[in-house]
Amino acid sequence: MGTFNQTAGRLMVALDYPAVDEARKLISLLEGIPCYMKIGMQLYYAGGPDFVRELKSLGYSVFLDLKMHDIPNTVKGGAKSITQLGVDMFNVHAAGGVKMMSAAREGAKEALEINSSLSMPLIIAVTQLTSTNQGMLNGEIGIPGTVEEAVVSYAELSKKAGLDGVVASPLEVSAIKERCGLDFLTVTPGIRPRGSEVGDQSRTLTPGEAIQQGTDYIVVGRPITAAPSPREAAEQIIEEMKLK
Repeated sequence: MGTFNQTAGRLMVALDYPAVDEARKLISLLEGIPCYMKIGMQLYYAGGPDFVRELKSLGYSVFLDLKMHDIPNTVKGGAKSITQLGVDMFNVHAAGGVKMMSAAREGAKEALEINSSLSMPLIIAVTQLTSTNQGMLNGEIGIPGTVEEAVVSYAELSKKAGLDGVVASPLEVSAIKERCGLDFLTVTPGIRPRGSEVGDQSRTLTPGEAIQQGTDYIVVGRPITAAPSPREAAEQIIEEMKLK
């Protein structure tokens, strides 16, 4: 059971906004809560690198969630640029393979060679999106077996590539930890506090349940950003996390 601030550092707030001004409004409401801020594609394409720098200047840890998936050399270059922004975490798609994932780490290291004041970001891989269910996995994506089997297989590849962890649903955390070790990080979207709508997520747990499963970070978007009082919603989630 950690302190409020320690636990807040394990909460990633998904800034899923179309414009920087909207994100700034939420950030002002959460001022003083030392949570991670997650910037996804929509906001990054709107605000660009400058908004990442702005969050870092405010003292936030930043997870840049762009899910890179390309040939190894392209991902290496992308990782180098991302690391130069000073982000604390970024991700790639595990489906790109071991060589591509390893290239991301190489790119980050090259950025540190250019600027020694930078810190090595945590690099994680997306296993399966939390919107993926069994039917989609087998019938559309073309991967046989269960979702958990696919997720754990990708997690093992990510570890082999030298990455720090993976993005997975909270339902797969215990299996990942069992196969890849307790120090292999899990970042879990698909978190829905009791009474909130599931939306487009297929594999979900509550914040407390996810912490009980052993996850390291939870990602929460709409239950905070769309709440009548985002600050109260975030504080309630952190308190629930503390109790587990």
